[in-house]
Amino acid sequence: MSPRELRATTGLAAIYGVRMVGLFMVLPVFMLHADRIAGATPFLMGVALGVYGLTQAMLQIPFGLLSDRVGRKPLILAGLLLFVAGSLVAAVAESIHGIILGRALQGAGAVAAVVLALTADLVGEERRMRALAVIGLTIGLTFTLAMALGPVVDRAAGLEGIFGLSAALGVVAIAILYLWVPRPARMRSHPDMVPVWSALPGVLRAPDLLRLNFGIFVLHVVLAANFLVIPVFLLESVQLPAASHWQFYVPVLLAGFALMLPGIIFGERRQQVHSVLRMAIALLAGVQVLLALLVPSGGGLWWLAGLMILFFAAFNLLEAGLPSLVARAAPVAHKGSAMGGFATAQFLGIFVGGVLGGAVLAIAGPVGVFLVGVPLLLTWWWVVRDLQPRYGSNRVVAVPAHWAGREADLRAWVLALPGVCEADLSPDSRSLYLKVARLGPDAAALGAWLARRPDEHQGEGAGPPAG
Repeated sequence: MSPRELRATTGLAAIYGVRMVGLFMVLPVFMLHADRIAGATPFLMGVALGVYGLTQAMLQIPFGLLSDRVGRKPLILAGLLLFVAGSLVAAVAESIHGIILGRALQGAGAVAAVVLALTADLVGEERRMRALAVIGLTIGLTFTLAMALGPVVDRAAGLEGIFGLSAALGVVAIAILYLWVPRPARMRSHPDMVPVWSALPGVLRAPDLLRLNFGIFVLHVVLAANFLVIPVFLLESVQLPAASHWQFYVPVLLAGFALMLPGIIFGERRQQVHSVLRMAIALLAGVQVLLALLVPSGGGLWWLAGLMILFFAAFNLLEAGLPSLVARAAPVAHKGSAMGGFATAQFLGIFVGGVLGGAVLAIAGPVGVFLVGVPLLLTWWWVVRDLQPRYGSNRVVAVPAHWAGREADLRAWVLALPGVCEADLSPDSRSLYLKVARLGPDAAALGAWLARRPDEHQGEGAGPPAG
């Protein structure tokens, strides 16, 4: 990467990360404050925990589409200001209703798609996957950081301090945006990164994508519902002081991450990602049942730790594996629309998990909360039982100017290359989107191929249609 691209990647990853820390710090401690928040009920606590997912789901696709018209940085600024405002509203709230409003405003700053679009504006096609890998790694690390910071900040400054720190992190993100992230020389549409309105209906109806979207929805229903119960279970049944909860979460999260790595590696190398994911779904359902059985006995720290390691191993494996399956199933030129639908389903899952978990907690207690996701998980396992993903990779390659006027020929010629499964051009014909088989040409070879002028390819085995 060039220094400019490195600045863009690190800056945008940091913006993504600090916003996520602000959203998730509350997760491990929020339910511990239920008896101190005016008007709180189990249902309303669940709504407060998950409502940011609703506003995020409603606005993240419109934000991405709007950024093509008003610019990336102004829209990221608007989203971060909403996040800061929501954090401050929640920090000064005197009742659960004020916290619900604050959390809804936090989620309304739905800048994820715009951050990806700005990444595409600033990082060249050949190096874009590295930038996305950095952002993806940041997301994983910040979740662990948030789970560790939440109990520490709660002990020092309470729930108000967590929301106040979230607001401060939002201001830091704004500073990074304007002091570190470069200004793009030009702004383009990136249908491989950002949703396209006209493509959404067809993409969202695709059977394989529907099944994968249902999966990420269920996964986050279970996650949100579980954290309505686990913090209180740690405090009351395991008798671990709230200030020490980070000492439980951090080792459990790290162990779960380490445990999931062999599954990801095996699945990719043996082309068995779909089989590994089905096993992870089954493991998750089993863990939920065992957690429900643990509640009446009062449990024990080591039993709970063991089950949570298995939970996060399965959760992380699914969280990491599902996006790759979406990328493989999506039309090559509309991957952004497919990922937009996928992210919307994910955020809706967080909202439904909070609301459903809160309602079940009020009616059936912690056992019911752990069990409510089991039918959903079993349904998910059933609908993906015959899923057979295409193995290969998506590539984006810059198209040199000397191909202008020969776009139809270029697409036909590239499709004739060995190992190329799909090929399409961006709306401005400056980028070529490819779905390439495992043994197909790499980005460097494709770049070298495109660097040659059209007439230099005459006489090769594959070429433009005659005439």
